[in-house]
Amino acid sequence: MSGEAAPLFSTPGAPVPAGGAAEWFAGAAGARLRAALFPPSNGGAARGGVVLSPGRTEPIEKYFEAVGRLTAAGFHVLVHDWRGHGLSRRLGADDRGHARGWRDFLTDYGALIAAFESRLPHPWIALGHSMGGCLTLLALAKGERRFAGALLSAPMLGLNTGQVPLAAARALAGGLTALGLGQGLAVARTPVETFENNVLTHDAARYRRNNDQVLAHSELLVGPPTWAWLDFAFQASGVLQHGAGVPAIAIPVSIVAAGDERVVDNAATERVAARLGNGCLTVIPGAFHELMQETDEIQAQFWRAFDALADRVAMAGAAAGR
Repeated sequence: MSGEAAPLFSTPGAPVPAGGAAEWFAGAAGARLRAALFPPSNGGAARGGVVLSPGRTEPIEKYFEAVGRLTAAGFHVLVHDWRGHGLSRRLGADDRGHARGWRDFLTDYGALIAAFESRLPHPWIALGHSMGGCLTLLALAKGERRFAGALLSAPMLGLNTGQVPLAAARALAGGLTALGLGQGLAVARTPVETFENNVLTHDAARYRRNNDQVLAHSELLVGPPTWAWLDFAFQASGVLQHGAGVPAIAIPVSIVAAGDERVVDNAATERVAARLGNGCLTVIPGAFHELMQETDEIQAQFWRAFDALADRVAMAGAAAGR
């Protein structure tokens, strides 16, 4: 299975970036997972590799625009579908967003790097959004040392539980999961979301593009989260808020948060950022959660933060070479 070609879906608004190819690799317990590697498109020397980890519900295809921006800047880019997402092995009987703790995710992440590391030139930058940002930081906290820097986009370092008190939500998710009821939906299926009531992006064209991908390829759809997924999210973010590994991360970690955040908890993001020995936090005023799917103006601020990190990584590499 590992190394066999896998599909990538193209839509009129999101064509597959030039030279990109997807393949299957084996994750924890042999789960079939999908990843795609994209070469630089700038025609110059490669600047290194970026491992881009999407958030909950997000397939590789949603990041084609971000991939194009990174490859044009000279990076090799590796993007992957987490288990339960995209075309990777699903964990439930339907499209519900399910999880079974965080350890399999980290095993999958290690298997991803092992499968592609010979094709991904150093220095490496980890780029993770939301759930992907949480799991990226968790991998670093648990001992992953091959990256030279990391940028976390609106990372899931705590959940916004709305009108439900955080302690009650955490207890309910943990209790139902422990009782074997974790596959039940934690959020009821609601009427179809519209651009006008969405809390992810202010950009209508990008919102429509992302919806068109799922309409054209329904196998990419991930529905509402289960109680077990919520329990996973609370556990993973709890490790980052209180565990010993975060202060030991030596590489520069840049966190970019959305100023008008409705999905994750920015107060938790601030607490975790303060625990980093070599971290910085930037908040983009007025931005919604999906920073790499936002308006040009908001994206420009996000990519300035990435470029600053990439320049810092390059300078550190040059100094080490000398």
